[in-house]
Amino acid sequence: MALYGSFLPVPTEDIFTPVEEVNTLSMAPGKVVVSEAHGNIVLNHGRKKATLLVTNTGDRPIQVGSHYHFIECNPMLQFDRIRALGMRLNIPSGTAKRFEPGETHRVNLCEIAGHKVIRGGNGIVNGPVSEVNARIILDKLGDNGFLHLPEDSESHEMSDRTMSRQEYANLYGPTVGDRIYLGDTGLILEVEKDFASSQYGDECQFGGGKVLREGMGQSTGYPSDQVLDLVITNALVIDHSGIFKCDIGVKDGIIVGVGKAGNPDVMAGVTSNMVVGVDTEAIAGEGLIVTAGGIDTHIHFICPQQCVEALASGVTTMFGGGTGPATGTKATTCTPGASNVRLMLEALDSIPLNFGLSGKGNTSSPDDLEAQVIAGVAGLKLHEDWGTTPAAIDACLSVGDKHDIQITIHTDTLNESGFVEQSLNAFKGRTIHTYHSEGAGGGHAPDILRVCGELNVIPSSTNPTRPYTVNTIDEHLDMLMVCHHLSRNVPEDISFADSRIRAETIAAEDILHDLGAISIISSDSQAMGRVGEVVSRTWQTAAKMKQQRGSLEEDTGKSNDNFRIKRYISKYTINPAIAHGMSEWIGSVEAGKLADLVFWKPAYFGAKPELILKGGFIACAQMGDPNASIPTPQPVLSRLQFGAEAGAINERTCITFVSRASVTSSTVTTYGLKKRIVPVSSCRTVNKLSMKFNDTLPVMKVDPETFVTEADGAVLECEPSARVSLAQNYFLF
Repeated sequence: MALYGSFLPVPTEDIFTPVEEVNTLSMAPGKVVVSEAHGNIVLNHGRKKATLLVTNTGDRPIQVGSHYHFIECNPMLQFDRIRALGMRLNIPSGTAKRFEPGETHRVNLCEIAGHKVIRGGNGIVNGPVSEVNARIILDKLGDNGFLHLPEDSESHEMSDRTMSRQEYANLYGPTVGDRIYLGDTGLILEVEKDFASSQYGDECQFGGGKVLREGMGQSTGYPSDQVLDLVITNALVIDHSGIFKCDIGVKDGIIVGVGKAGNPDVMAGVTSNMVVGVDTEAIAGEGLIVTAGGIDTHIHFICPQQCVEALASGVTTMFGGGTGPATGTKATTCTPGASNVRLMLEALDSIPLNFGLSGKGNTSSPDDLEAQVIAGVAGLKLHEDWGTTPAAIDACLSVGDKHDIQITIHTDTLNESGFVEQSLNAFKGRTIHTYHSEGAGGGHAPDILRVCGELNVIPSSTNPTRPYTVNTIDEHLDMLMVCHHLSRNVPEDISFADSRIRAETIAAEDILHDLGAISIISSDSQAMGRVGEVVSRTWQTAAKMKQQRGSLEEDTGKSNDNFRIKRYISKYTINPAIAHGMSEWIGSVEAGKLADLVFWKPAYFGAKPELILKGGFIACAQMGDPNASIPTPQPVLSRLQFGAEAGAINERTCITFVSRASVTSSTVTTYGLKKRIVPVSSCRTVNKLSMKFNDTLPVMKVDPETFVTEADGAVLECEPSARVSLAQNYFLF
């Protein structure tokens, strides 16, 4: 197709290798498989039920929604309104019953739940059902022309209403026991809990004739400070804390509740701080997956355009260093010097992401590092291109301990000052985050992987080696020459490059991730890494490992991959947050954290986010033609939204992470930053065991001649992939 219309001859079809068909209908991306073991869904179980004969005496159709107070219905509907007091239709939440002119139907009703308070409608009742005087209501009905026909209260009692699990999943998304295929990865998720349906039948849904309407799912009489700014309904969350269905409540940019939202006056089990009111916006999460915003802790700030790419991929926090396309920045993640730190914090203040900067840590004089810490870095970086000697390591870690900031390191590929043993000795048991711990991105050749067995080391990978494929080795040599300012005319530079690229250790890296021995995945943006592929390459690695290694021991005998899914989601959400002292604010879908949330259609999970919230405000979304009459006509592209505009980038939506010393000294307050200033904390007390689902400490061995890698005596080998998931099925280029 690329040659069509050119002067070049079109090649014959026989030179193209047929594409192996991997997915079948049974493994269709995003497919929901409902649980047969759990049986049908029972709606409004345990509530008082009744049936009523209802006639539309009017000359136009009348349609009544599930949560409309039945006593308040159209005056031309004739039925026993006293029996309907405190009742609503016993039908699936968000559906409706239609009465054509002249039609009579016997309808099923159920008691409203919660505080049993009626508000809104036609104002026939306004208050608790328990305080209603039937005689006063009858007079009011008559005065206002509402038809009322008494009916035998002892007749037509009914049983519970049920619906099939497939019907339920189609309306509200999967529930407990249901499974979903994640994209084309072959990974199978199973819902563990459903907080949104504390009682089936009271689910929140927004739309015409649905639940989140005045006096129904939307409460009346609650002041603004007691209701949500935003409710996300029926979302399926993938998080280190679990795989569960829930409503998510957001207030002032913070997640205030993960549970059941709605109107406590009429609904069962509404979480206390998740009241929906007139001040509440809604996002329909039915059929969507929600994850915490990704955290990329290996950023070379080479160009600001990286930030848009990262955001569009589902990353909402970037940590690293640099000053733009300077030669130093293109090789090292360092923002050196107080002046540069201030300029970068000011520049990043207009970009809709959370940021933290790492200063340059390469000096053997601890005092030399104080200025950068006071200026506002959230960590210090040791990089071999600036000289990562044991003396510099020791000095930098001492400053990290003093100021409670994390130290990141790119160790000495040259083995100039010593081997990996000497660097480990220089750590002296102090916590450190080792970048690209396999070594293709840099580090002691050939056995930097040994750090994966050290308690005080938090190891991470960068994404170009994720996963190991048939192309990995070839592309790395060229990458390395460019990124580290090497020359093909210098033999020692060629040897340096060759020593870093080892198929054996890259293959072992795949397996170490699957064992939970490498805790974090990051990008190494534009410096041997792709800023927009942290999420996709994480799941490509998980998919490859399932394909080649089968189920993890923790998932064996189950019909899901939940443990593996939690292991891999943790690598770019909660674990980098913990490692860098940010987990109080970001890294998971939990109450009290910034509402940085990423929405996915299950078929596109890991590849293309549908919607990205930054501090509870939409910053990026799949959006159709802006001139169209609806939002969905082609071309549908990932486009920045109002949450990415300058006025929305403030202390409610975004965080700048800094050192505590820069806050207590009031240095950063002089910069005039709009974002919330948050000091990192607990960086020096964490270690490998703090990493969620990724705390394995194997005894590591790398043969210095053959590069064969062992963990606990087992050789780590896997084949390079010729095909990966989340690739050509989703992207043209």
